[in-house]
Amino acid sequence: MGLLTFKGGIHPFDGKELSKEQPIEVYLPKGTMAYPLSQHIGAPAKPVVKKGDRVLKGQVIAEAGGFVSAPIHASVSGTVKGMEPRLTATGTMANAIIVENDQQYEEVEYQPVTSLGELTKEEILKRIQEGGVVGMGGAGFPTHVKLAPKNPESIEYILVNGAECEPYLTSDYRRLLEEGEQVVEGLKVMLALFDNAKGYICIEDNKPDCIRKMEELVKDIPRIEVKALMTKYPQGGERALIYATTGREINSSMLPADVGCVVDNVDTVTAIYKAVMLGRPVIDRIVTVTGDAVAQPKNFLVSTGTNMNELVEAAGGFKGQPEKIISGGPMMGFSMYGLDIPCTKTSSAILSFLRDEVSHVQETACINCGRCVSVCPGHVIPARLATFAQHGDMEKFQEFDGMECCECGCCSYICPAKRPLTQSIKSMRKMVLASRKRG
Repeated sequence: MGLLTFKGGIHPFDGKELSKEQPIEVYLPKGTMAYPLSQHIGAPAKPVVKKGDRVLKGQVIAEAGGFVSAPIHASVSGTVKGMEPRLTATGTMANAIIVENDQQYEEVEYQPVTSLGELTKEEILKRIQEGGVVGMGGAGFPTHVKLAPKNPESIEYILVNGAECEPYLTSDYRRLLEEGEQVVEGLKVMLALFDNAKGYICIEDNKPDCIRKMEELVKDIPRIEVKALMTKYPQGGERALIYATTGREINSSMLPADVGCVVDNVDTVTAIYKAVMLGRPVIDRIVTVTGDAVAQPKNFLVSTGTNMNELVEAAGGFKGQPEKIISGGPMMGFSMYGLDIPCTKTSSAILSFLRDEVSHVQETACINCGRCVSVCPGHVIPARLATFAQHGDMEKFQEFDGMECCECGCCSYICPAKRPLTQSIKSMRKMVLASRKRG
Protein backbone atom coordinates (compact mmCIF):
# COMPACT_ATOMS: atom_id res chain seq x y z
CA MET A 1 0.00 0.00 0.00
CA GLY A 2 1.29 3.48 -0.86
CA LEU A 3 2.13 6.07 1.74
CA LEU A 4 -0.74 8.27 2.86
CA THR A 5 -0.64 11.96 2.00
CA PHE A 6 -2.59 15.05 0.90
CA LYS A 7 -2.65 17.39 -2.10
CA GLY A 8 0.00 20.11 -2.08
CA GLY A 9 2.82 20.65 0.38
CA ILE A 10 6.59 21.14 0.21
CA HIS A 11 9.84 19.39 1.13
CA PRO A 12 11.97 21.87 3.11
CA PHE A 13 15.39 21.01 4.54
CA ASP A 14 14.44 19.14 7.69
CA GLY A 15 17.49 19.69 9.95
CA LYS A 16 16.42 16.90 12.29
CA GLU A 17 19.83 15.22 12.24
CA LEU A 18 21.09 17.90 14.66
CA SER A 19 19.05 16.55 17.58
CA LYS A 20 17.25 13.33 16.60
CA GLU A 21 19.90 11.05 18.09
CA GLN A 22 19.90 12.91 21.43
CA PRO A 23 17.93 10.99 24.10
CA ILE A 24 15.53 12.89 26.34
CA GLU A 25 17.42 14.55 29.22
CA VAL A 26 15.58 15.59 32.38
CA TYR A 27 16.42 19.23 33.09
CA LEU A 28 15.92 20.48 36.65
CA PRO A 29 15.42 24.27 36.63
CA LYS A 30 17.74 26.45 38.69
CA GLY A 31 16.15 29.89 38.59
CA THR A 32 12.85 31.48 39.51
CA MET A 33 9.81 30.02 37.74
CA ALA A 34 7.14 32.00 35.87
CA TYR A 35 3.74 30.48 35.09
CA PRO A 36 1.70 32.56 32.57
CA LEU A 37 -2.02 32.34 33.24
CA SER A 38 -2.74 32.02 29.50
CA GLN A 39 -1.10 28.78 28.38
CA HIS A 40 -4.17 27.70 26.45
CA ILE A 41 -6.94 28.91 24.15
CA GLY A 42 -9.84 30.34 26.16
CA ALA A 43 -10.20 32.23 29.42
CA PRO A 44 -6.99 32.78 31.43
CA ALA A 45 -6.63 30.71 34.57
CA LYS A 46 -7.43 32.39 37.92
CA PRO A 47 -4.74 32.36 40.66
CA VAL A 48 -5.58 30.45 43.84
CA VAL A 49 -2.30 31.26 45.63
CA LYS A 50 -0.95 34.53 47.02
CA LYS A 51 2.41 36.08 47.77
CA GLY A 52 4.25 34.19 50.52
CA ASP A 53 2.43 30.87 50.02
CA ARG A 54 4.57 27.75 49.86
CA VAL A 55 3.63 25.44 47.01
CA LEU A 56 4.56 21.87 46.13
CA LYS A 57 5.34 20.34 42.76
CA GLY A 58 2.04 19.28 41.15
CA GLN A 59 -0.09 21.67 43.24
CA VAL A 60 -2.82 23.75 41.58
CA ILE A 61 -1.75 27.41 41.59
CA ALA A 62 -4.44 28.70 39.19
CA GLU A 63 -7.85 27.23 38.47
CA ALA A 64 -9.66 27.20 35.13
CA GLY A 65 -11.31 30.53 34.32
CA GLY A 66 -14.23 28.91 32.50
CA PHE A 67 -15.26 25.77 30.63
CA VAL A 68 -12.85 26.55 27.77
CA SER A 69 -9.86 27.03 30.05
CA ALA A 70 -7.37 24.91 32.00
CA PRO A 71 -5.77 24.97 35.46
CA ILE A 72 -2.07 25.65 36.00
CA HIS A 73 0.09 23.57 38.35
CA ALA A 74 3.43 24.32 39.99
CA SER A 75 6.28 22.29 38.50
CA VAL A 76 8.61 22.86 41.47
CA SER A 77 8.28 23.40 45.19
CA GLY A 78 8.95 26.87 46.51
CA THR A 79 7.50 30.20 47.60
CA VAL A 80 5.11 32.41 45.64
CA LYS A 81 6.76 35.79 45.08
CA GLY A 82 3.68 37.37 43.54
CA MET A 83 2.27 38.03 40.09
CA GLU A 84 4.05 39.94 37.33
CA PRO A 85 3.49 40.56 33.61
CA ARG A 86 5.94 38.45 31.61
CA LEU A 87 6.83 38.38 27.93
CA THR A 88 5.60 35.25 26.11
CA ALA A 89 6.95 33.51 23.01
CA THR A 90 4.26 35.18 20.86
CA GLY A 91 5.56 38.64 21.80
CA THR A 92 2.64 39.53 24.06
CA MET A 93 2.66 40.24 27.80
CA ALA A 94 0.73 37.94 30.12
CA ASN A 95 0.22 37.91 33.86
CA ALA A 96 2.28 35.15 35.44
CA ILE A 97 2.57 33.62 38.88
CA ILE A 98 6.20 33.85 40.03
CA VAL A 99 7.54 31.04 42.24
CA GLU A 100 10.96 31.04 43.87
CA ASN A 101 12.33 27.54 43.28
CA ASP A 102 13.65 26.02 46.54
CA GLN A 103 15.40 23.18 44.64
CA GLN A 104 13.73 20.60 46.91
CA TYR A 105 11.11 19.40 44.37
CA GLU A 106 8.74 18.24 47.11
CA GLU A 107 5.70 16.81 45.37
CA VAL A 108 2.02 16.45 46.18
CA GLU A 109 0.59 12.95 46.52
CA TYR A 110 -1.12 11.91 43.30
CA GLN A 111 -4.17 9.65 43.03
CA PRO A 112 -3.42 6.94 40.43
CA VAL A 113 -5.89 4.29 39.27
CA THR A 114 -4.97 0.64 38.74
CA SER A 115 -7.38 0.01 35.87
CA LEU A 116 -9.13 2.14 33.27
CA GLY A 117 -12.25 0.11 33.94
CA GLU A 118 -12.53 1.76 37.37
CA LEU A 119 -13.51 5.07 35.75
CA THR A 120 -16.67 6.23 34.03
CA LYS A 121 -16.40 8.42 30.93
CA GLU A 122 -17.32 11.44 33.04
CA GLU A 123 -14.57 10.62 35.54
CA ILE A 124 -12.01 10.25 32.71
CA LEU A 125 -12.91 13.69 31.35
CA LYS A 126 -12.79 15.19 34.84
CA ARG A 127 -9.27 13.84 35.44
CA ILE A 128 -8.15 15.23 32.07
CA GLN A 129 -9.65 18.61 32.98
CA GLU A 130 -8.15 18.66 36.47
CA GLY A 131 -4.78 17.67 35.03
CA GLY A 132 -4.69 20.84 32.92
CA VAL A 133 -4.22 18.90 29.69
CA VAL A 134 -4.25 21.09 26.56
CA GLY A 135 -3.14 20.66 22.96
CA MET A 136 0.63 20.49 23.37
CA GLY A 137 1.40 20.53 19.66
CA GLY A 138 1.09 24.31 19.80
CA ALA A 139 -2.63 25.08 19.67
CA GLY A 140 -3.26 24.85 23.42
CA PHE A 141 -6.96 23.96 23.11
CA PRO A 142 -8.27 22.45 26.39
CA THR A 143 -8.38 18.69 25.79
CA HIS A 144 -11.40 17.94 27.97
CA VAL A 145 -13.47 20.19 25.67
CA LYS A 146 -12.17 18.51 22.51
CA LEU A 147 -12.95 15.07 23.93
CA ALA A 148 -16.56 16.02 24.76
CA PRO A 149 -18.19 16.62 21.33
CA LYS A 150 -21.97 16.93 21.00
CA ASN A 151 -22.29 13.47 19.42
CA PRO A 152 -19.55 11.19 20.80
CA GLU A 153 -21.12 8.19 19.09
CA SER A 154 -20.35 9.79 15.70
CA ILE A 155 -16.58 9.81 16.34
CA GLU A 156 -15.02 7.08 14.15
CA TYR A 157 -11.30 7.94 14.21
CA ILE A 158 -8.89 9.15 16.86
CA LEU A 159 -5.73 10.33 15.14
CA VAL A 160 -2.54 10.55 17.16
CA ASN A 161 -0.43 13.13 15.35
CA GLY A 162 3.13 11.84 15.33
CA ALA A 163 4.00 13.29 11.92
CA GLU A 164 6.21 16.07 13.34
CA CYS A 165 6.51 17.57 9.87
CA GLU A 166 8.07 20.86 11.05
CA PRO A 167 11.80 20.97 10.22
CA TYR A 168 14.31 20.64 13.09
CA LEU A 169 11.79 19.44 15.71
CA THR A 170 12.49 16.02 17.26
CA SER A 171 10.57 16.05 20.56
CA ASP A 172 7.71 13.88 19.24
CA TYR A 173 10.23 11.54 17.61
CA ARG A 174 12.02 10.98 20.92
CA ARG A 175 8.71 10.57 22.76
CA LEU A 176 7.59 7.81 20.37
CA LEU A 177 10.97 6.11 20.43
CA GLU A 178 11.57 6.24 24.17
CA GLU A 179 8.08 6.34 25.66
CA GLY A 180 5.86 4.83 22.98
CA GLU A 181 4.11 2.68 25.58
CA GLN A 182 2.70 5.79 27.24
CA VAL A 183 1.35 7.02 23.90
CA VAL A 184 -0.47 3.70 23.40
CA GLU A 185 -1.89 3.82 26.93
CA GLY A 186 -3.06 7.40 26.37
CA LEU A 187 -4.78 6.36 23.17
CA LYS A 188 -6.53 3.54 25.04
CA VAL A 189 -7.89 6.15 27.46
CA MET A 190 -9.23 8.19 24.55
CA LEU A 191 -10.80 5.13 22.94
CA ALA A 192 -12.63 4.44 26.20
CA LEU A 193 -14.55 7.68 25.59
CA PHE A 194 -15.67 6.76 22.06
CA ASP A 195 -17.28 3.34 21.65
CA ASN A 196 -17.31 3.42 17.83
CA ALA A 197 -13.82 4.77 17.20
CA LYS A 198 -10.58 3.32 15.91
CA GLY A 199 -7.21 4.74 16.88
CA TYR A 200 -4.59 5.62 14.27
CA ILE A 201 -1.03 6.48 15.28
CA CYS A 202 0.16 8.59 12.34
CA ILE A 203 3.93 8.80 11.68
CA GLU A 204 5.88 10.11 8.68
CA ASP A 205 8.09 7.57 6.90
CA ASN A 206 11.28 9.49 7.77
CA LYS A 207 10.90 7.86 11.20
CA PRO A 208 11.03 4.13 10.28
CA ASP A 209 12.33 3.15 13.73
CA CYS A 210 9.28 4.78 15.36
CA ILE A 211 6.94 3.08 12.90
CA ARG A 212 8.48 -0.33 13.66
CA LYS A 213 8.33 0.20 17.42
CA MET A 214 4.73 1.41 17.45
CA GLU A 215 3.59 -1.40 15.12
CA GLU A 216 5.11 -3.91 17.55
CA LEU A 217 3.38 -2.25 20.52
CA VAL A 218 -0.09 -2.26 18.93
CA LYS A 219 0.00 -5.55 16.95
CA ASP A 220 -2.34 -7.30 19.41
CA ILE A 221 -4.66 -4.33 20.07
CA PRO A 222 -7.71 -4.62 17.76
CA ARG A 223 -8.79 -0.95 17.76
CA ILE A 224 -5.37 0.62 17.16
CA GLU A 225 -3.30 0.81 13.97
CA VAL A 226 -0.15 2.61 12.84
CA LYS A 227 -0.47 4.71 9.67
CA ALA A 228 2.72 5.45 7.69
CA LEU A 229 2.55 8.88 6.07
CA MET A 230 4.55 10.39 3.23
CA THR A 231 7.20 12.78 4.54
CA LYS A 232 5.94 16.16 3.42
CA TYR A 233 5.14 19.47 5.08
CA PRO A 234 2.49 20.19 6.46
CA GLN A 235 1.57 16.51 6.80
CA GLY A 236 0.94 17.07 10.52
CA GLY A 237 -1.56 19.87 9.94
CA GLU A 238 -4.99 18.90 11.18
CA ARG A 239 -6.75 19.12 7.82
CA ALA A 240 -3.90 17.40 5.96
CA LEU A 241 -3.71 14.58 8.49
CA ILE A 242 -7.44 13.91 8.40
CA TYR A 243 -7.46 13.82 4.59
CA ALA A 244 -4.36 11.62 4.38
CA THR A 245 -5.67 8.99 6.80
CA THR A 246 -9.44 9.02 6.22
CA GLY A 247 -9.98 10.77 2.87
CA ARG A 248 -12.34 13.22 4.59
CA GLU A 249 -12.08 16.98 4.17
CA ILE A 250 -12.83 19.85 6.53
CA ASN A 251 -12.83 23.60 5.97
CA SER A 252 -12.34 26.63 8.22
CA SER A 253 -15.95 26.55 9.43
CA MET A 254 -15.76 22.91 10.53
CA LEU A 255 -14.24 20.95 13.38
CA PRO A 256 -12.63 17.51 13.01
CA ALA A 257 -15.58 16.12 14.98
CA ASP A 258 -17.85 17.19 12.10
CA VAL A 259 -16.24 14.44 9.98
CA GLY A 260 -16.02 11.93 12.82
CA CYS A 261 -12.43 12.62 13.86
CA VAL A 262 -10.47 13.68 16.93
CA VAL A 263 -6.83 14.74 16.43
CA ASP A 264 -4.24 15.06 19.21
CA ASN A 265 -0.46 15.41 19.32
CA VAL A 266 1.65 12.60 20.84
CA ASP A 267 2.66 14.82 23.78
CA THR A 268 -1.01 15.53 24.49
CA VAL A 269 -1.87 11.83 24.35
CA THR A 270 0.96 11.08 26.79
CA ALA A 271 -0.34 13.83 29.09
CA ILE A 272 -3.81 12.23 28.94
CA TYR A 273 -2.32 8.92 30.11
CA LYS A 274 -0.48 10.60 33.00
CA ALA A 275 -3.49 12.67 34.09
CA VAL A 276 -6.00 9.81 33.98
CA MET A 277 -3.97 6.78 35.05
CA LEU A 278 -1.31 8.38 37.26
CA GLY A 279 -3.26 11.41 38.49
CA ARG A 280 -0.30 13.56 37.42
CA PRO A 281 -1.02 17.00 35.92
CA VAL A 282 0.82 18.72 33.07
CA ILE A 283 3.96 20.09 34.71
CA ASP A 284 6.55 19.26 32.07
CA ARG A 285 7.03 18.62 28.37
CA ILE A 286 9.80 17.75 25.89
CA VAL A 287 11.51 20.77 24.30
CA THR A 288 14.01 20.49 21.43
CA VAL A 289 16.85 23.02 21.65
CA THR A 290 18.52 23.10 18.25
CA GLY A 291 19.73 25.08 15.25
CA ASP A 292 23.17 25.82 13.84
CA ALA A 293 23.84 28.45 16.53
CA VAL A 294 23.46 25.92 19.38
CA ALA A 295 26.65 24.21 20.56
CA GLN A 296 25.05 20.88 21.58
CA PRO A 297 21.48 20.45 20.29
CA LYS A 298 19.40 18.37 22.70
CA ASN A 299 15.94 17.19 23.70
CA PHE A 300 15.06 18.15 27.26
CA LEU A 301 12.20 17.13 29.54
CA VAL A 302 11.46 20.61 30.84
CA SER A 303 9.40 21.79 33.82
CA THR A 304 6.81 24.36 32.76
CA GLY A 305 7.82 27.82 33.92
CA THR A 306 11.53 27.27 33.22
CA ASN A 307 13.33 30.24 31.68
CA MET A 308 14.43 29.53 28.09
CA ASN A 309 17.87 31.04 28.80
CA GLU A 310 18.56 28.09 31.10
CA LEU A 311 17.81 25.55 28.39
CA VAL A 312 20.16 27.15 25.87
CA GLU A 313 22.91 27.19 28.51
CA ALA A 314 22.23 23.50 29.25
CA ALA A 315 22.70 22.83 25.51
CA GLY A 316 26.19 24.34 25.65
CA GLY A 317 25.18 27.90 24.84
CA PHE A 318 25.62 29.57 21.48
CA LYS A 319 28.49 28.94 19.06
CA GLY A 320 28.09 32.52 17.84
CA GLN A 321 25.60 35.37 18.12
CA PRO A 322 22.34 34.13 16.55
CA GLU A 323 20.55 36.37 14.08
CA LYS A 324 17.27 34.49 14.51
CA ILE A 325 15.65 32.78 17.50
CA ILE A 326 12.32 30.99 17.09
CA SER A 327 9.91 29.36 19.53
CA GLY A 328 8.53 26.29 17.75
CA GLY A 329 9.28 25.25 14.18
CA PRO A 330 10.73 27.47 11.43
CA MET A 331 7.54 27.30 9.34
CA MET A 332 4.87 28.18 11.92
CA GLY A 333 6.85 29.19 15.02
CA PHE A 334 7.23 32.65 16.54
CA SER A 335 10.34 34.77 16.17
CA MET A 336 11.56 35.96 19.59
CA TYR A 337 13.47 39.08 20.63
CA GLY A 338 15.32 37.19 23.36
CA LEU A 339 15.22 34.18 25.65
CA ASP A 340 13.98 35.72 28.90
CA ILE A 341 10.72 33.86 28.34
CA PRO A 342 9.16 30.99 30.34
CA CYS A 343 8.46 27.59 28.79
CA THR A 344 4.77 26.77 28.75
CA LYS A 345 2.64 23.73 27.96
CA THR A 346 2.84 24.58 24.24
CA SER A 347 6.62 25.22 24.01
CA SER A 348 7.91 22.53 21.63
CA ALA A 349 11.30 23.93 20.59
CA ILE A 350 13.85 26.72 20.75
CA LEU A 351 15.56 27.22 17.36
CA SER A 352 18.58 29.45 17.01
CA PHE A 353 20.24 30.28 13.70
CA LEU A 354 23.51 32.10 13.04
CA ARG A 355 22.02 33.71 9.94
CA ASP A 356 18.50 35.00 9.40
CA GLU A 357 18.07 33.84 5.82
CA VAL A 358 14.66 35.47 5.36
CA SER A 359 15.83 38.99 6.25
CA HIS A 360 18.59 38.80 3.63
CA VAL A 361 16.30 38.14 0.66
CA GLN A 362 14.77 40.90 -1.44
CA GLU A 363 11.13 40.89 -2.45
CA THR A 364 10.36 41.37 -6.15
CA ALA A 365 7.15 41.49 -8.19
CA CYS A 366 4.94 38.42 -8.60
CA ILE A 367 5.77 36.59 -11.84
CA ASN A 368 2.44 34.68 -11.92
CA CYS A 369 4.24 31.33 -11.90
CA GLY A 370 1.52 29.58 -9.88
CA ARG A 371 3.90 27.74 -7.56
CA CYS A 372 2.11 29.03 -4.48
CA VAL A 373 -1.14 27.55 -5.81
CA SER A 374 0.44 24.16 -6.52
CA VAL A 375 1.77 23.73 -2.97
CA CYS A 376 -1.16 25.22 -1.03
CA PRO A 377 -2.89 22.50 1.04
CA GLY A 378 -5.90 24.81 1.45
CA HIS A 379 -6.40 24.98 -2.36
CA VAL A 380 -6.57 28.78 -2.52
CA ILE A 381 -4.61 31.33 -4.58
CA PRO A 382 -2.11 32.79 -2.11
CA ALA A 383 -0.64 35.40 -4.49
CA ARG A 384 -4.06 36.89 -5.16
CA LEU A 385 -5.10 36.75 -1.49
CA ALA A 386 -1.90 38.52 -0.46
CA THR A 387 -2.61 41.29 -2.96
CA PHE A 388 -6.14 41.72 -1.59
CA ALA A 389 -4.67 41.83 1.92
CA GLN A 390 -2.09 44.45 0.97
CA HIS A 391 -4.86 46.59 -0.56
CA GLY A 392 -7.09 46.12 2.48
CA ASP A 393 -9.84 44.55 0.34
CA MET A 394 -11.60 42.44 2.95
CA GLU A 395 -14.59 41.68 0.72
CA LYS A 396 -12.53 40.23 -2.13
CA PHE A 397 -10.29 38.41 0.37
CA GLN A 398 -13.29 36.52 1.72
CA GLU A 399 -14.81 36.02 -1.73
CA PHE A 400 -11.64 34.18 -2.80
CA ASP A 401 -11.73 31.93 0.31
CA GLY A 402 -8.99 33.68 2.26
CA MET A 403 -10.26 32.17 5.50
CA GLU A 404 -9.37 28.69 4.19
CA CYS A 405 -5.65 29.48 4.59
CA CYS A 406 -4.11 27.38 7.37
CA GLU A 407 -1.09 29.72 7.66
CA CYS A 408 1.36 26.87 7.04
CA GLY A 409 3.88 29.03 5.16
CA CYS A 410 4.23 26.79 2.08
CA CYS A 411 3.48 29.68 -0.29
CA SER A 412 6.07 32.03 1.23
CA TYR A 413 8.63 29.23 1.18
CA ILE A 414 8.17 28.36 -2.49
CA CYS A 415 7.68 31.89 -3.90
CA PRO A 416 10.56 32.78 -6.27
CA ALA A 417 9.70 36.48 -5.85
CA LYS A 418 10.13 36.09 -2.07
CA ARG A 419 6.79 37.80 -1.36
CA PRO A 420 5.68 37.55 2.31
CA LEU A 421 2.47 35.83 1.24
CA THR A 422 1.63 34.00 4.47
CA GLN A 423 2.33 37.07 6.60
CA SER A 424 0.00 39.27 4.53
CA ILE A 425 -2.77 36.67 4.49
CA LYS A 426 -2.39 36.02 8.23
CA SER A 427 -2.80 39.73 9.00
CA MET A 428 -5.95 39.98 6.90
CA ARG A 429 -7.41 36.84 8.48
CA LYS A 430 -7.03 38.47 11.89
CA MET A 431 -8.81 41.58 10.61
CA VAL A 432 -11.68 39.49 9.21
CA LEU A 433 -12.08 37.56 12.47
CA ALA A 434 -12.02 40.82 14.45
CA SER A 435 -14.70 42.36 12.18
CA ARG A 436 -16.88 39.27 12.59
CA LYS A 437 -16.67 39.57 16.38
CA ARG A 438 -17.65 43.23 16.22
CA GLY A 439 -20.50 42.41 13.87
